[in-house]
Amino acid sequence: MKNAFIYTFALLLLTTWGFAQKNDKTQPPEGGQPKDFTLPKKEVVRLDNGLTLVMVPYGSIPKATLRVSIKTGNIDEKENQVWLSDLLADLMEEGSTTKSAQQIADEIAGMGGNLNIGVGVHTTSISSSVLYEFADDAITLMADVLKNPKWPQTELDRLKNDMKRDLSVRMAEPGAQASSAFFAEIYPDHPYGRIFPTDDMITSYSVEDIKQFYDKNFGAHRTTVYVAGNFNSEKVKKAVENSFSDWRRGTATDYRVAEPAMSGEVKIIDRPGAPQSTIYYGLPVIGPSDKDFIALDVSNSLLGGSFASRITSNIREDKGYTYSPYSALDTNYKSGVWYEVADVTTEHTGASLKEIKNEIEKLQTEPPSQEEMVGIINYESGLYVLQNSSPNGIIGQMIFLDIHDLDESFLTDKVRNMHAVTPEKVQEMTQKYIQPENMTLIVVGDKKKIENQIQETIEKPLGQ
Repeated sequence: MKNAFIYTFALLLLTTWGFAQKNDKTQPPEGGQPKDFTLPKKEVVRLDNGLTLVMVPYGSIPKATLRVSIKTGNIDEKENQVWLSDLLADLMEEGSTTKSAQQIADEIAGMGGNLNIGVGVHTTSISSSVLYEFADDAITLMADVLKNPKWPQTELDRLKNDMKRDLSVRMAEPGAQASSAFFAEIYPDHPYGRIFPTDDMITSYSVEDIKQFYDKNFGAHRTTVYVAGNFNSEKVKKAVENSFSDWRRGTATDYRVAEPAMSGEVKIIDRPGAPQSTIYYGLPVIGPSDKDFIALDVSNSLLGGSFASRITSNIREDKGYTYSPYSALDTNYKSGVWYEVADVTTEHTGASLKEIKNEIEKLQTEPPSQEEMVGIINYESGLYVLQNSSPNGIIGQMIFLDIHDLDESFLTDKVRNMHAVTPEKVQEMTQKYIQPENMTLIVVGDKKKIENQIQETIEKPLGQ
């Protein structure tokens, strides 16, 4: 969900688009010509063991942003290993064989930063932002944490208990229940569909399990060190060579391509007495490597993916059924998912679904106006450039390219390609990919009060 700043930015752009008149001097002037995103010049160094260093001088702030990205994460977990990679990261934060966690924290703090270890679906990363003169020292410290984890058995039970508490809190939320069931339907035999573990699963994890996962999936061949901002490139190169050249090569990345299911399943998860129903409604679509992706992304923004989108305007502004509905276009490796999410009042569950379907079908039968297209595309392209105008944003985009095997032109041509999307193309994308008859629907709510509403709206048998 977009934060308040993004909403404000959206309102500013859309106000300019919707009300500025060419000859009306009482209104704000029209926006300028859209600008492409420019990827700063970078230097790439590859070590003999397969590790890659990417250096991007950028900006004038005397800080360097560093991220060591390893192409492994939840996607490499087996069916009985959900969140094992997260537990690995938690235990890695407990120190290396040469330094305690406190020593590591003190050292990175003395460089003006802090150390973060994070796990995503496709990557695990160690990152920090430090004063520019300490970039090489920070790399040396990060390499030690990554290459020489201590794996303290004494901390494992505490970390597993913390994980269980987090799981318990999250699974009490209807949104977590709905998302878990939804993605399990879309990806029934893939880590993309396994969002949450069980308590028993977490209990079973051992230090040996963590070591085996690390040995199988971590190594220089899957690792890229990104440095962006201000730094001494020669010192950075020397630090990377000294710290990483002796690391084992390891195995190549082997992301398993998912085979999503177009089941059209409809399920209610009963939550007696709930004042709201949580809706997840969507289907598998294409991934970012597909030629239609940019056009589908624009279509998503117009339909439900932005503050001024049609579904949001309908069920939030006009009807008052919900406060913060949104649609998303999730990008997975060689696949994607489009889905609408909304927490709606119980009595308006069926009506909300009906309006969502109506907006989809309307866009399938009638292309949007050029004026609506200009507003949405200006918003999305402006936001895209703005979000990537920082060292962190630049690194994030380069990692995105690496995950999805994309050429740099995906980034540098994106604004131009977005502005080339026509109203007719949006209509075509909606017809081709966003088809209500094939959508999976998961609703968490009071079953007695919403079952008939859903049945009348969807006109499909309900799953158990």
